[in-house]
Amino acid sequence: MRRSLAPSQLCKSQKPSDTNEINDDDDEYENHSPQMYISPYRKPLQLLNRKKKDEKGFPKKLNRPKKPQRPQNQSHSEHESFIKSILSKPFKIPIVNYKGSCLSRGLGVRRQLLRQPLHDPFEEDALVLYHPPELSPHEVMKMDKSKIPVHVVVDPRLSKVLRPHQREGVKFLFDCVTGVRVKEQHGCIMADEMGLGKTLQCITLMWTLLKQGPDMTPIIEKAVVVSPSSLVKNWEKEVNKWLGGQVQTLAIDSGSKQEIDRNLDQFMSQHGRRVGLPILLISYETFRLHAKVLHKGKIGLVICDEGHRLKNCENQTYSALAKVNCKRRVLLSGTPIQNDLLEYFSLVHFVNEGLLGTANEFKKKFEFPILRGRDSSACDDHKKLGETKLKELVDLVNLCIIRRTSDILSKYLPVKTELIICCPLTTLQFELYNSFANKQEFICDSIQPTKKRKKNSEGVTSGGLTAITQLKKLCNHPALIYEKCLQQESGCEDMRKIFPSNFNPKLVQPELSGKMKLVDYLLAVTRTSTSDKFVLVSNYTQTLDLCEQLCRSRRYMFVRLDGSMTIKKRAKVVEKFNNPSSPEFVFMLSSKAGGCGLNLIGANRLVMFDPDWNPANDEQAMARVWRDGQKKPCFIYRLLGTGTIEEKIFQRQAHKKALSSCVVDQEEDVARHFSRDQLRDLFSPLRQDGTQSDTHDSLRCTRCVNRIQVRPPPPDADCNSDLTNWKHCYQSKDISDLVLRQIWKQTGATFAFTQVSHEEQRITV
Repeated sequence: MRRSLAPSQLCKSQKPSDTNEINDDDDEYENHSPQMYISPYRKPLQLLNRKKKDEKGFPKKLNRPKKPQRPQNQSHSEHESFIKSILSKPFKIPIVNYKGSCLSRGLGVRRQLLRQPLHDPFEEDALVLYHPPELSPHEVMKMDKSKIPVHVVVDPRLSKVLRPHQREGVKFLFDCVTGVRVKEQHGCIMADEMGLGKTLQCITLMWTLLKQGPDMTPIIEKAVVVSPSSLVKNWEKEVNKWLGGQVQTLAIDSGSKQEIDRNLDQFMSQHGRRVGLPILLISYETFRLHAKVLHKGKIGLVICDEGHRLKNCENQTYSALAKVNCKRRVLLSGTPIQNDLLEYFSLVHFVNEGLLGTANEFKKKFEFPILRGRDSSACDDHKKLGETKLKELVDLVNLCIIRRTSDILSKYLPVKTELIICCPLTTLQFELYNSFANKQEFICDSIQPTKKRKKNSEGVTSGGLTAITQLKKLCNHPALIYEKCLQQESGCEDMRKIFPSNFNPKLVQPELSGKMKLVDYLLAVTRTSTSDKFVLVSNYTQTLDLCEQLCRSRRYMFVRLDGSMTIKKRAKVVEKFNNPSSPEFVFMLSSKAGGCGLNLIGANRLVMFDPDWNPANDEQAMARVWRDGQKKPCFIYRLLGTGTIEEKIFQRQAHKKALSSCVVDQEEDVARHFSRDQLRDLFSPLRQDGTQSDTHDSLRCTRCVNRIQVRPPPPDADCNSDLTNWKHCYQSKDISDLVLRQIWKQTGATFAFTQVSHEEQRITV
């Protein structure tokens, strides 16, 4: 078939004609065009409809009739443009209150080589823990860009809730654990008093170390918090509260040995940048029992809450924690000195080994000269040497210890009133006390040290401690030693006949005890005249048994927390009591089981039924109500039997607190009131015409004349001041607490020391 056209045909096709002829020729041309034999799929970009071409070969424009345009309404066009502006909004990240990072990087933007901190250090109220050194442009050019240090900034979520003293504490902790304050040492002691937020400061430190560092990598991978078993769940609750679920914790306070070992193995085997459970919360007992597992790997940070448990460097718990492969150690304790300076050495040695030398070197260099100089009978040379060594010790340990007292809380908490009340013994208590104390052979045998008897830290044997315990229980209530008298135990012979013939130990009789009678009056008046709640604290569960019988007889609703309550149930009980709508009026607390860490802000009145040899135990227990979140004025009542062994124990506490003030609080003018010989005189019988307060007599007070305070205490005195600067009260008119003032005469109280935490600020309208 012929596919080309002859010249005559070409001329004929180019001859002009009318429109119909042109259309016919076009159809004929298209029918005989070679394009019809080519598949359209071989040239997908070629137009399928063929158009007319002009003489130069370009397609001709067809003169098609134009469509008539509709007239546009101006209001309609404005409406459409406004709708388009609404619907064409820019992309927004669907996260509530999302602000984006300080790096100003968008999706798909290539990462720049410029190194940036995790949080903006120039943001308002930013807490910067590390400032990189300023580098000149020439130094920046010479340095490796991947090694330029950056700022370390606390997460704004935490820095915005930290108070000024807490911001200072976080900076101190960071400088210590990173080795800034002491060369080649990475530990510290936070000795803030109770209620200042040590937990929040440590959570801030942990979160910062886990997320960032000067080289843009986390400083640590894992952290371990060791605390008393009753506080493990509290730590877990606080971490979730402040970090909002941003980090997962492993809390271990119970379980079988196999289960705990498996969880600890999983924790220790974690490493790298993505650690699923970076924080371990564990009790001291569990840590000691499973120490082998925790010694296998490396830990970035160890925090020991209530760290005064490590006061003895020879016990198993101390040894287990000391062997952990961790150089960054933080110890929390509101009372770092409790009995002697050697315990203080143990704490410092745990966080910074070798800073104070060995134990023997510390004794020889610091402990002996300081204690010799602190004795009231010391000569001038010993006092001068003791002050010199004390200053040297303070300057050394100040590098790794921070201490703030509770007077800081006066800006945030209501007024706290502390009252130390001397309660006289009843006739029955007086006779039983002297009968027990007059057994000179028993007492001498108890206190005389022999090689066979094991002595305690006070120089009293175990037999002497038993005698002290019986006298303390007698001061609480005669019913507590009734069984001993029935069994004719050593020291209690022939004492059963002193009790009334109708005495029944199963029935509570508050009128037989001076302290129990005062508590009964306090509860009754408070219940009828206020909406306040009480916390009753005692060292003995037998005393709590009597308080429980008293509450049942008076129909007071109460809660009791002692060693028999499980750890899981304690948190629920505390949370229920703190609810303002809860009907419980009294919370009974064993100082041994729950005196540390509990938050009982639901109550604002606390009674310390009996003193402890260790002032730290009493301080911890009394700090349960005056804490963050408390809205009411607080009243703390400390009860002492007038002239009894309880006053002597309290005096010994004052001696220990004076020692703590010298080393930790750096108070230079702590009075030397008590000699050691006076403190050893524990078992002297009571006199019929006894004193109103043996402690006040020992102070050699110059502000009181003929049982009248003629000169007020200094205006800057507070609850941390020496007792000589407290208010001394002999009559009810001197008492500021309205509840105690109403019952002062009925209780027969002989004397009271009282002081307030701060002056209440008056708000002018």
